[in-house]
Amino acid sequence: MTGRVVLITGASSGIGYAAALAFARAGDHVAATARRANRLEQLAQAVNTLPAPHGEILTLTADVQDAAAMREAVRQAVERFGRLDVVVANAGVGHRGSLADAAEQDVHTLLRTNIDGVLNVIRAAVPALRQTGSGQIITISSVASTLPSPYAALYAASKAFVSSLARSLRLELADDHIAVTDFLIGRTATEFNEKRLGAGKRTGQNTPTMSADQVANAIVQAADRRPNTVTLRLIDRLVLWGNILLPGLMGRIAKRQYR
Repeated sequence: MTGRVVLITGASSGIGYAAALAFARAGDHVAATARRANRLEQLAQAVNTLPAPHGEILTLTADVQDAAAMREAVRQAVERFGRLDVVVANAGVGHRGSLADAAEQDVHTLLRTNIDGVLNVIRAAVPALRQTGSGQIITISSVASTLPSPYAALYAASKAFVSSLARSLRLELADDHIAVTDFLIGRTATEFNEKRLGAGKRTGQNTPTMSADQVANAIVQAADRRPNTVTLRLIDRLVLWGNILLPGLMGRIAKRQYR
């Protein structure tokens, strides 16, 4: 078997769907997980109609909130393809609105998905990556993880957790030759905005938006180059620098955008 073996969570839409196609197009074999079986079937059809040669795909209906389901997904991926090389911890949900007024179920869903979900897939995958003798974990964080984000505080805090985890895990796993790459993603045109939890639904139409394919292609490149951190666009890097130099101003801008 040639090509890497890549496990992607949240592969039924958006960045995860595009990444699965991009890896398969590059000749890698993909184990794609998500909750929506019908969407995974569409993904499998899309992969199988790619121009040859392309990688194979294994679709697995699983919820990242379920640690046992993630362990089973990893087991099936290794059983099918013989090893595991790359894990893309992509599954996540957004939230807009006041933290104090947020519905309890929304808070629960966001934390269980964005925090527990990332932990579950990484903890399930690391033994398989160690067995391979190398590998890479790619976490999907956000530019918002470093910013004061009033009315997007839950989401930003969950992504700050992801980025902090990536920085520490990179050192923990260095002796196992497992790289950890953290993506700080800016606004992307996907279903994510429409599916966002919370009462605040403003989408920030004036913010420049990139495509899911652009992010997916960068993820494939990162699997080749294994950088520590990736920020794709100049505007997102400027936002990060702006927060370092003028955090109060960036917070006021975010408050107007997210409220």
